[in-house]
Amino acid sequence: MKFFAINGSPRKTFNTAQLLDKSLEGIKSILPEAEVERIDLYDIPFNGCKSCFACKRINGRHYGRCVYNDDFKPILNEVTQSDGVILGSPVYFGDLTGNMRCFLERFMFPFLVYSNVETVNHKRMPLACIYTMNVNDEASYRMGYHELFDKYESTLERIFTKPEHLYVHETYQFKDYSRYVSDIFDEKERRHIRETQFPQDLQFAFEIGQNIAKKACD
Repeated sequence: MKFFAINGSPRKTFNTAQLLDKSLEGIKSILPEAEVERIDLYDIPFNGCKSCFACKRINGRHYGRCVYNDDFKPILNEVTQSDGVILGSPVYFGDLTGNMRCFLERFMFPFLVYSNVETVNHKRMPLACIYTMNVNDEASYRMGYHELFDKYESTLERIFTKPEHLYVHETYQFKDYSRYVSDIFDEKERRHIRETQFPQDLQFAFEIGQNIAKKACD
């Protein structure tokens, strides 16, 4: 079995990446023989959907598949045939990162059809979404994050299965706050959250990985 974690952050060792790695550990704790891999989207030169609509051509040989031939295509093919996927992204300007948006366009659109059929995808893999953000829980609701991300998850559910999700709030953004203009944040408070709440978030991510593994075996 093969599982993927998709890192939508440009950073490979910080909050989002750590949570994704912990989720993969959760998968391995249930399925020790499973193959797991984290894909760092910012390492791959790729774009979002090109609107060629080859994936929608009647009787087309690429029907239901992204035809665009770039470095991302073989990766996309492997991910769409995997046994489970965990998506992780920080929140940039109230949304997913640009690279995660590009990934989702290529990941989802080929399987959506302009008809009464929900999807042409036959691989109903388990999914999870991890979101990391500066704001606290109350602000994430007030700023519409949950409403927005529910829309992404609704589309993912239509194509694959209903995703689990994890919201990680008030993340520790820099290793050394003294080097950056960031006086709207209380560094001591952020460090306290990092030391007390983030370990719990890592455990939640681990448990999400375990759930993904169990669902893949159902």
